[in-house]
Amino acid sequence: MEKYPDLYPKPKSKKKVFWLVLILAILGFVLFYLKPGILSRNIIPSNDQVESAILQMPQLDVIAYNKKLIEIANNAPLAGGSTAPSSTALTLWPLDEARGLWPVKTAYPNAGAILPFYRIVAYYGNLYSKNMGVLGEYPEDQMLEMLDKEAKKWETADPTTPVVPALHYIAVVAQAGPGKDGKYRARMPDKEIDKVLKMAEKINGIVFLDIQVGLGNVQTEVPLLEKYLKMPQVHLGMDPEFAMKQGGRPGERIGTLDAEDINFAARYLAKIVKENNLPPKILVVHRFTQPMVTNFQNIKPLPEVQIVMNMDGFGAQGNKLNTYKQYVYKEPVQFTGFKLFYKNDFARGQLLSPEQLLKLSPIPVYIQYQ
Repeated sequence: MEKYPDLYPKPKSKKKVFWLVLILAILGFVLFYLKPGILSRNIIPSNDQVESAILQMPQLDVIAYNKKLIEIANNAPLAGGSTAPSSTALTLWPLDEARGLWPVKTAYPNAGAILPFYRIVAYYGNLYSKNMGVLGEYPEDQMLEMLDKEAKKWETADPTTPVVPALHYIAVVAQAGPGKDGKYRARMPDKEIDKVLKMAEKINGIVFLDIQVGLGNVQTEVPLLEKYLKMPQVHLGMDPEFAMKQGGRPGERIGTLDAEDINFAARYLAKIVKENNLPPKILVVHRFTQPMVTNFQNIKPLPEVQIVMNMDGFGAQGNKLNTYKQYVYKEPVQFTGFKLFYKNDFARGQLLSPEQLLKLSPIPVYIQYQ
């Protein structure tokens, strides 16, 4: 199976880091205390030194980022036939209102952001169940081979956007029964999450850990995944469908999350990114009704966190496309995703193709198969 480019270099071993820190500490001690006149020197760096250090840090290619945002917005041409700014433009906003709702004005991401330069193609599910998605339904090698074929379809349909394969694993699963603590959710053991990480490593893929909080809450569940979220290849997903803020058993009604919940997760991820010097994280929020996400206009993407609103409904092609228009296009946050169900969509017609989804406005940069 062909491997995809490795987005994240392997971290140095703790032993090497320890010896490096020790050597630097000794060297600093010698320079500070033994070199003549050191105490009389101004140890505050000059403006030129600060500017030089900043210039050497990885920087976002703002022009390329802006152009890609215009491309995936896929708005109808304006009078005169132009939809994109000049290639020399350094800023994207303000845009002419005639361009529509997209792209959304948000913070520029830090360097190393995956979106919108890549498209993520993910397989979704849980290893304990063959009914929750293709991840878990098939043997590992077969599943990874299937994912590879889907990724290649997208690369063929859109050669300008490389694909990053992903495994989207439900790490906190809504339950029909209350469980010991009455929260109607089950946390997956570390050994199961570790299996998914090893699978993704085989294809240089990334991993999303998804939470279905039941009668619990985002504020409790996200921190429990911190040791995994500290890994550069691990990102987060949230499913409002199974967040039962108004009580009841998951599945009896469609749940909901508020911008406050989503912003908590984004801020938590941002803190992890800053403390561990990581590239930006991605936060995927599933949605197929309006009440599933309240106060969307208050959701705040951050330089450290890119937010994807993922159209999560199944059904006939027309229904899915209309859902995307009503609840994703009309309530813009930052980036969009689109979910395809091998069984439920096929039962109502035909699976939407990459070529069809590339005609959407905006074009989704996250594609999920269940």
